[in-house]
Amino acid sequence: MAGTVLGVGTGVFLIALIWIVAFVSGMILLRASGTTKLGVVPVFLLALIITLALVFFPRSSETPSPFREKEVVDTFFIGRYVLLAVSCLVFLVALFPLLTQHLLTPVYAKPLRPHHC
Repeated sequence: MAGTVLGVGTGVFLIALIWIVAFVSGMILLRASGTTKLGVVPVFLLALIITLALVFFPRSSETPSPFREKEVVDTFFIGRYVLLAVSCLVFLVALFPLLTQHLLTPVYAKPLRPHHC
């Protein structure tokens, strides 16, 4: 199956992410004072509704389709990363003299009183 990790699909990870966010936001809301603590109830209900919608209305069937779709393969990905690395290196090499020139520019102190001769 092409969209699975450890035998489970992206929906399981999405549900886990929803409940982690609901748990963290619930903990934050519980630490608040006053009636803000009651915000935990809508957060829990929203997470429950989203979970039920994802479970009962899946986007694809449980059995995979018999035909395979055409895969798009990027054959130039190594060259692209080499080009990115070279361009980053050129940028850093060009930035280094600019920063050293900026940092090594002397700043002369101004006299506190004007000098009269």
